[in-house]
Amino acid sequence: MKRICSIYKSPRKDGMYLYVLRADALKQVPASLLSAFGTPVHAFDMVLTPERTLAREDIHKVLENLDSQSYHLQMPPPEEDYIEHLPEELLRRNDPV
Repeated sequence: MKRICSIYKSPRKDGMYLYVLRADALKQVPASLLSAFGTPVHAFDMVLTPERTLAREDIHKVLENLDSQSYHLQMPPPEEDYIEHLPEELLRRNDPV
């Protein structure tokens, strides 16, 4: 099952992406989701197959969502994930208490 999809990024939330079938573009995405997402900014197109690995998403879930609802919404990681990757010196407070 090969899918050619377009990936759009949200101008409102860093790390939020919308995967859609390229042939459908944004036609199948509910208006309420687009309203919350903001005006989609096209990031890139890619071919998705069950064998492909995605950095932050389960490829099988993405393909399932594309088949069932014609889109997949990738949410940004929780903020705690960002903090865990900061260098230790940035996590320490520098000002006296």
